[in-house]
Amino acid sequence: MSQKAVSALRALLGETHVIASPSDMAPHLIDWRKRHTGTAMCIAYPQHAQQVSQVLTYCRANGIRVFPQGGNTSVCGGSVPAMDGRNIILSLAKMNRIVEVNAGNNSMTVEAGCVLADLQQAASDVDRLFPLSLGAEGSCQIGGNLATNAGGTNVVRFGNTRDLVLGLEVVLPDGRVWNGLRTLRKNNSGYDLKHLFIGSEGTLGVITAATLKLFPKPKSVATALLGFDTAQAAVEQGIRLQGMFPGELVGLELISRSEFEISIRHGHHLRNPFEQATPAWMVLVELASPEAGTAINDRLTEVLEAEFERGAIVDVVVAASEQHRHDLWRIRHNVTEANGREGMGLTHDIAVPTYLIPTFLTRAATALEARYPDATPVVVGHMGDGNLHYIAMFSHEFWATVVDKPSFQHELSHVLYDIAAELDGTFSAEHGIGALHVEEMSKYKDDVEVEIMRQIKRLFDLDDMMNPGRVLPS
Repeated sequence: MSQKAVSALRALLGETHVIASPSDMAPHLIDWRKRHTGTAMCIAYPQHAQQVSQVLTYCRANGIRVFPQGGNTSVCGGSVPAMDGRNIILSLAKMNRIVEVNAGNNSMTVEAGCVLADLQQAASDVDRLFPLSLGAEGSCQIGGNLATNAGGTNVVRFGNTRDLVLGLEVVLPDGRVWNGLRTLRKNNSGYDLKHLFIGSEGTLGVITAATLKLFPKPKSVATALLGFDTAQAAVEQGIRLQGMFPGELVGLELISRSEFEISIRHGHHLRNPFEQATPAWMVLVELASPEAGTAINDRLTEVLEAEFERGAIVDVVVAASEQHRHDLWRIRHNVTEANGREGMGLTHDIAVPTYLIPTFLTRAATALEARYPDATPVVVGHMGDGNLHYIAMFSHEFWATVVDKPSFQHELSHVLYDIAAELDGTFSAEHGIGALHVEEMSKYKDDVEVEIMRQIKRLFDLDDMMNPGRVLPS
C-alpha cells in the first residue's frame, strides 16, 4: 500500500513534491525537542488549496491518516505523526505566498506556509504591525500558529492569534474547500466558522490561507527590566502598570532569577544588565506609542523612578537604545534553547487568573520541594494574561537515573495541574493539546464540553483521518 500511495500522490502533486526517502523524511518525524517520534509513508507538499483537496480526497478514499505539519515547532507532539498505521505528513511549507498586503484596510492575506517573521517584515514594509510574536517566529509557520491559537509576548495588548484573524480558507477532510477569506471587521451573518478551526490543531481540516489584521506601526517604544524581591510585588506592579498605560502596554513578561541566570549562562554574548545582585523576580515591560520621539520613554522612566523611590521596585534597567532593547528581549527569547542546555526541563504551560500567580508559585514550589527535591523551579511567563511556563528543572545526571520517565513526568505534572485547576486555571494556556495532553482533557475539562467537541469532530471528520490521537480523548 505504501508504494501505491506514494505513486498516486506523486501523480497528483508531481514527482518532486512527494518525498519518501527515510533520510529526507527524518527531520519531520521527530519534534525539535527530540521527545516525540512517528512514522509516515511519505511527506506530501501541495502548492495550493486544490492540491490539498486532491490529497485529502485520495486519503479519505483509501483509509490513510493525514498529519498536517507547518514549521514543526510544537512542544506537545501535535505536529509529529503517530507511530502506527498508514500515515502521511501533509506539509504546507511550499504554500508560502503573501497574496496581498493592504495597508489601507489594515489587512494581509497569506498562505499557511508563510514563516511568521516574514509576515512581521511584510507588515513593517508598509508601515504596519502584525503583532503576533514568539520565540520560534523565525521558523514557525502561520498555519501552525492558527491551528494552535498561538499566544506569545503581545497577548496582553493584541490578544491570541484568534484575535488577529479576519478570515480563513480551509480544506475539509472530504476535500471540499471553504473560502472564508473575508476582510470585513463586522459580519454578523450566521455562525463565525473560522473560530472552529483556529485552535483545532488540524483535527477538523487543513487551514490553507488566512486574512490577518494589521495595526498602525508604533513610532516609539519604551522597554525596561524591573527587579523585585517577591513574585507578589512583581504581579502587583504589573497590574499597576496596566492601569497607568492603558492601550500602550504591549509586553509584560515575568522571569524568575533561576530562569534569568540559565538564559545568561547559555546565551551567546548575553550579559546581566543589573549592576547589583540579580533580583529574585523580574518583569520585562514594553510600551508602544503612535507618537514619535522620547515622550513614551520619558513617561515610563518617570513612573518607574517614583515606584523605585517608594520601594515597590528594587532595581530598574531602562533600555537606552534600540540595541539595548534588543539585548533585553534576547534574554527572554533565549530561554527555551538555554533550558535545553541546562538540563531536563519538564515544562508546564499553565494559566491562572493574574492576581493568583503568586499563590500558584508558592504552592507549586512547596509541592516540588516536598515531593521532588532534586527539581529547581524555573519560571518564565506572560504575566499580563496569567500564562506561566512553570518548569521543573533537573540535571541531566539526575534525569539519567530516573527509570520510568513517563510515569515520573506524569505524576509531577499532575501535581502542578491540580494546583492550577484548584485556582480556576488551566493545564494548557497557549501550547495546545497535541498528543501530550489528551489525558488531561478527560481529567480537567467538563464532560459536556468534551462531548460537544467530539460531536463537532464527528461532523467534520467521521473517519478520524485528520490528526488522529490529538486534542480529543478516545
